[in-house]
Order: sequence, then structure tokens, then C-alpha cells
Amino acid sequence: MDALVSIEADLARFLGRHRRVLALTGAGLSTASGIPGYRDKDGVRRGRTPIQGPEFRRNEAVRRRYWARSMVGWPTMSRAEPNAGHRAMAELEAAGHLHSVITQNVDGLHQRAGSKRLIELHGNLHHVVCLECQARYERASLQPQLERDNPELANVLAQPLPDGDAAVEPDALEDFRAPACAACGGVLMPDVVFFGDNVPQARTAQALAEMEAADALLVVGSSLMVFSGFRFCRMAAAAGKPIAAINAGRTRADDLISLKLELPAQEVLPKLVELLSVSAA
Repeated sequence: MDALVSIEADLARFLGRHRRVLALTGAGLSTASGIPGYRDKDGVRRGRTPIQGPEFRRNEAVRRRYWARSMVGWPTMSRAEPNAGHRAMAELEAAGHLHSVITQNVDGLHQRAGSKRLIELHGNLHHVVCLECQARYERASLQPQLERDNPELANVLAQPLPDGDAAVEPDALEDFRAPACAACGGVLMPDVVFFGDNVPQARTAQALAEMEAADALLVVGSSLMVFSGFRFCRMAAAAGKPIAAINAGRTRADDLISLKLELPAQEVLPKLVELLSVSAA
């Protein structure tokens, strides 16, 4: 048995012997669905700093820039389909090998793959909320309006960036028409936790409760460089709960992880489903 097969078998045994495994997933799980990640294999952020939440709320020019880039980048996000990794995680949950999932992703692919016990730590990009009256909209419903109001960007092609962004800088952003709330005319913002913002308190409490109730933690496709994810590894380690990881690169918690396979999640997770199915037969 070579080293790779041995680690896969160890991961299968890890899932098989713990009753309440909590999975924490990140952008590395969705890259095989065509959604770029924020970081390279060393955990270093690529590109420019993302828009900050406080800037979005107070600065109209920042909002125009966000929506212009979102308009161009949305087709990549909207066409993304769950990959083999997402589907395998749903199968592992259905078979009782994963108790629950906390995802740092905002792409909605876990739900579409069939995951049930799921906490979207940073929200869901497919939903938009009015900051004034709290009316909610589906992001897809805004795209025709954006393209109709800004025809000069309707057919622009640009390199996709993480979370529905695109590498495009319109020449005349002052003329860009951002969407407004149909109910009150207020400012619309994607229902996600922007950089510089905090995870809502109730959602944080729910996620921490899942970690406290878990007897093991499985990290999938996350470098854990953002503290909102890294904190779960610190909690698990402090409580003496074992941590395993599937991530194609280093993580911030490498010194806390006892079992790690540095391969893409969409390659490893289906093999775990197969190994656990065979062992249960």
C-alpha cells in the first residue's frame, strides 16, 4: 500500500470511528466548479484587496464599482454546478459519516448537492437585501435589470475572480447604474459577510454550538487564513478533539492537524465514500 492510499484509508477510518464529525469547508472545494479561490497553495491572497463592507455602505462610488464587476462576473457564479466533492460530502452526511457542515463559501453549491445540516458562515451570494427596508431579492432577478441599465457592459468578457467578481475596471463608473430596492429605493447589498464585517451573532453562536457538540473536525478546501474559520480549529484543539484536513496546500492550522492529505477535495472525497461503503458492506 503506497503512502497516498494509506492516508485515504486513515481518513476513511477517521470518519468511520467518530459519531459527530463537523466539516468546515472553504473555497478550495469549489474551484473545480469554476469558481476561483482567493489564495494560492501557500495561503497567500491573490490580486487586490476585496471591497470592505464599511466602504460599500458609505460610498456610492464603491457600490457602483462592486455592482459593475458583479454584473460581469455573475454568469460564472450562476452557471457553477456542484462538483464531485460537494456531492460526496452530501453522500457522507446522508450515510451518517458527517454530522454537519459549516461552509465559508457563499456559492450555494452545498445545498444544490444535497447537504442538509449546513451553516453558511459568510452568507449566500444568490440573495440580496435592502439595507433600508430589509426587502430580499434573488440575485439572478437583478441581472436583466443591470444589463438593461448598463448595456455597455452587457457583453464584456473578463477573467472571473472569487465570489462572482470579475477583473474589469469600467472607464466611466460614474455613469454606471447600480440596482436599487424596488420597494423603497434603498441601497441593495448581497446578503454576505464582506471583508471588514463580522459574522452575524446568531449565526456565530449556531456554528460554535455545532463545534462544541462535535467529536472531530474535518477541514476541506480551506487555508484557514481567515479567523472566522481558523477559530474552529483552535476550539477543537483546545478541547482535545482530533482534526483532519483535505487541502491542496498549507493551512494556518497545520500544527494542529493530525491527519492531512494535500490533494484537491473533488479527488479525495469520492474515494472516501467508496472506502466507507465497502467497509460497511
